[in-house]
Amino acid sequence: MNYQKWEQFLSPYKQAVEELKVKLKGLRSQFELEGEHSPIEFVTGRVKPIASILDKARRKNIPIENIEDEIQDIAGLRIMCQFVDDIKTVVKMLRERHDLEIVEERDYINHKKDSGYRSYHVVAKYPVQTFKGLKKILVEIQIRTLAMNFWATIEHSLNYKYSGNIPEDIKLRLQRAAEAAYRLDEEMSQIREEIREAQVIFSRKTES
Repeated sequence: MNYQKWEQFLSPYKQAVEELKVKLKGLRSQFELEGEHSPIEFVTGRVKPIASILDKARRKNIPIENIEDEIQDIAGLRIMCQFVDDIKTVVKMLRERHDLEIVEERDYINHKKDSGYRSYHVVAKYPVQTFKGLKKILVEIQIRTLAMNFWATIEHSLNYKYSGNIPEDIKLRLQRAAEAAYRLDEEMSQIREEIREAQVIFSRKTES
């Protein structure tokens, strides 16, 4: 595909990401307006760069004509949460939405990867209205805590630096860091009510 064809192909994915970002950020605002704790801390999204799509297709032996069906994360969103329990709440909210059709869930929190990676992945079909009609786009939504996200960002950078072949000593340090991050999440979960009350008090103080 030439550049123009790629832009046409990726346009619905970009639309899906932008629409879902607005909707999910809107959910956070609704919780805040009700004076309730929002399970969503913040939301980010991106469309996979062309070079990354082609690289993944090569690694997984996916023909160009099958990319749309076989690469699930061309459109990707991340939902960050304060507490591990918030992840369960967000997943439940996604399951109950009428504008998403969930096709796969991968629980890397209770079943972490060997690297130490933890996150909850939801793959869903999202309908986008194009000038040619309705088109259902595959979207991958990753839900994780801030600590999980910090670790995953570092690990991603190191994978890029070492082209996927991270030295063993650094791998071991990463695994230990992943466990430390998860212990931090567990500790924060134990005092979450205290934290939430403190945040409400702080929020009222800054508004007055």
